[in-house]
Amino acid sequence: MSLEGKVAVITGAASGIGRACAIRLAQDGADIAVMDLNEDGIKETARMVEAEGRKCVPVAFDLLDRTALTSAFDQVKRELGFIEILHNNAGGSLRKDNRSFTKADAEQWDYFIALNLTAAADCTREVVGDMKERRTGRIINTSSERAFIGGPGFTDYSAAKSGLLGFTKSLALELARYQITVNAVCPGITRTPILDQMPKEHIQKSIESVPLQRIGEPEDIAHAVSFFASPGAAYVTGEHLLVAGGRTIH
Repeated sequence: MSLEGKVAVITGAASGIGRACAIRLAQDGADIAVMDLNEDGIKETARMVEAEGRKCVPVAFDLLDRTALTSAFDQVKRELGFIEILHNNAGGSLRKDNRSFTKADAEQWDYFIALNLTAAADCTREVVGDMKERRTGRIINTSSERAFIGGPGFTDYSAAKSGLLGFTKSLALELARYQITVNAVCPGITRTPILDQMPKEHIQKSIESVPLQRIGEPEDIAHAVSFFASPGAAYVTGEHLLVAGGRTIH
């Protein structure tokens, strides 16, 4: 399962799932580029990656700024070389209040679609040409259990994460002839900084809805990402893996 000699880019890597995935892929042998708007966060993630004995390039920028995005990927290619693994992890559902679709404004919709779906497509464009030329690559998208179970006040987020699954499957078919795989992980409720901002009663109710009766850890998601990035997943493409403690079984 070694990723020795590989280069991986992980977006949204300043904390939580992205940080755990960066550390795990470094443990698997990859050099890592971490991207996020939070500069202090990715610098800390970079220190953790380097503690595993791997190179790490932290790049802080706004993922919704396409000019900055292109510059960021150019920097990584210069410093680390060919990007063989892309983990489109950046995204989020946090907002001041979970307004119903009829009460939410169009600007909120545009923002969450851009952050959770369009940014993944933009990042993929930056690497897919080189992957096709070399006939190898792993693209891993972070979707969500919300793509399957929805949620009041999450129409924008659920729509974006569902769209990401459609993007995953269609892109997998387009790129299969080049031996590039495209898969998705779908986390359930997971212990991240966002969770700290939720009311305790909401967290407890969520735990009670999980058959395994616990909150997922970022490392739980990292194990799934590690598999999709590994040589062991060479014959797996267009798939999604729910890492949600069984919450979607119902």
